[in-house]
Amino acid sequence: MASPVAAGHPPQQIRFCRAPDGVRIAWAVHGSGPPLLISTCWLSHLQFDWESPVWRHFLVDLGRFATVVRFDERGHGLSDWDVTDHSLEARLGDLRAVADAAGFDRFALMAMAQGGPVAIAYAAAHPDRVTRLLFYGSYSDPLRESTPEDLELEAAFSQLIRAGWGREDSTFRRVFTSQMIPGATEQQKTWLDDLMRRSVSATTALLAREQRLRTSATDLLPSLSVPTLVLHARGDRMNGFGDGLHLAGAIAGARLVPLESDNHILLADEPAWPVFVDEVRRFLLADGAAGGTVPGADALSEREREILALAARGRDNADIARALTLSVRTVERHLQNAYLKLDVHGRSARAAAVARLLTGA
Repeated sequence: MASPVAAGHPPQQIRFCRAPDGVRIAWAVHGSGPPLLISTCWLSHLQFDWESPVWRHFLVDLGRFATVVRFDERGHGLSDWDVTDHSLEARLGDLRAVADAAGFDRFALMAMAQGGPVAIAYAAAHPDRVTRLLFYGSYSDPLRESTPEDLELEAAFSQLIRAGWGREDSTFRRVFTSQMIPGATEQQKTWLDDLMRRSVSATTALLAREQRLRTSATDLLPSLSVPTLVLHARGDRMNGFGDGLHLAGAIAGARLVPLESDNHILLADEPAWPVFVDEVRRFLLADGAAGGTVPGADALSEREREILALAARGRDNADIARALTLSVRTVERHLQNAYLKLDVHGRSARAAAVARLLTGA
């Protein structure tokens, strides 16, 4: 499986921006294709995620067909650690700062895990910028329909963070790891155990968790009118499948894709992973390189759209072939088929095909 590194491109570019309250936020961009901004999940470290047996396949596979922008949440990873405000307003400011720094006028927005309320609030406030909305293992309210037993469990988790998060011994952190990736190998679990301590201090982990539990964006769901895809593992132990059902039912026109897995973080070798990748790819490329109704575009195959999207970013046939693990001759054949379907001919056919998809002309 080729990666962006193997295709001759740097794995990612790490940059920094300032949130409205001055907190420095680390963000990164990699891949090629339609822009996809990820509303960050609980644990991330832009540098170490590239070495991860748990996260690397997300980065490599999404980068095959999308320009992926992601960031470390305030208080985490390469972002400023000395932070006490983890409110929805503050986190929304972080997302706005990253979206502006990335420079895309319009983009798809993916909410992972606790990134849901922030993504919902952003999409509601900026409907002109969000082309598509995706949720993966996420929610609109972490305590929606919670029972007294659920609240007791949350209190127990807080005690575990206080007692054991910063210890060299990973016994306490393994409780969270076992919820996130119960089907993982020991190597993968050990890596996630270590990521927790590398990503955030015990003080911030506890403070951020307590403030996130008081965050809800449920009231904003009926106002969303953007195409929406909800992906959720049936056996997710961190955020139950009911959270995905609720999102899909509350957002007009949303589509739910149940993933046959018990893992909150899908692993590369489980059957649900290629389902996730294919659903996201189809969803992002459904409108071609850029939206708009183009004569002949409906007849294009998924692969033809994918190749034209890469061509739109200036990549030549050899580069496209390496990125998609194809031969140059296969890329040329797909392009020729696309030219016929779009009714463009001659030496300028490539430029004409790309321009028609980009402008809708």
